[in-house]
Amino acid sequence: MLKKLRQLTQAINDDLEAVLTRDPAARTKSEVLLTYPGIHARIMHRAAHALWNAEYKFLARSLSHLSRCTTGIEIHPAAKIGKRLFIDHGMGVVIGETAEIGDDVTLYHGVTLGGVSWEKGAKRHPTLGNNVVVGAGAKILGGFTVGDDAKIGSNAVVVKPVPAGATMVGNAARMIVKESAPAPSAHPAQSQALFAAYGLKPDAKDPVASSIAALLAHIQTQDKQICQLSEAIKRLDPTFHAESLKSLCKDDLDVLGDQDSQIEFYI
Repeated sequence: MLKKLRQLTQAINDDLEAVLTRDPAARTKSEVLLTYPGIHARIMHRAAHALWNAEYKFLARSLSHLSRCTTGIEIHPAAKIGKRLFIDHGMGVVIGETAEIGDDVTLYHGVTLGGVSWEKGAKRHPTLGNNVVVGAGAKILGGFTVGDDAKIGSNAVVVKPVPAGATMVGNAARMIVKESAPAPSAHPAQSQALFAAYGLKPDAKDPVASSIAALLAHIQTQDKQICQLSEAIKRLDPTFHAESLKSLCKDDLDVLGDQDSQIEFYI
């Protein structure tokens, strides 16, 4: 019993350290312990999960419901959660029955780890690897895996597996970058290379705009080649007249932002 109590104390202390590491607004452990709903929800989930595994299902669900009422965070007592989970703000977070969460994961408010199947006994909810960051309002739906060090942007809707190190944005979510995992540090949760608030970096590119910019660059290259072919034909046949095309203007592509900076205009 004393050993389990020491393990619980150490686990809670690790949770407090994780908050101090990842939340610049956090000041002291006592403040975090008393005022952070994510910490309260995690403590109550540990008790509810123990009751669930001991076959006290009703008591487990009752404690889970109490946690939801007091913190705004709904965690099914059967969900499996690793070390140093940080639920920031917390309101509206839902973690389903068969969800599994690795170590050093960060969830922001409004995150749903949900299912798309009504089949009882099936793996309906996602599995998150270690060091995953899920931005505010994101939905991860289905019994697939989100790889280690992945980042899910705010309000993204993810419905398929995510590779390790990938960043996903949009609805349905698209991968905008896949980073190689940095060398592990003594405290992975403290590594800035592994952490991006709300799952995105300030310089993250819009995947749709990037695709459009790539297509436009390809079109412009083709236009240049067509112009060169037309000039060659004119030299061979002076009566040949190529049909004129309306010129593209960079002002028409402002919606792409900096994505079109590499595009040249030939017509």
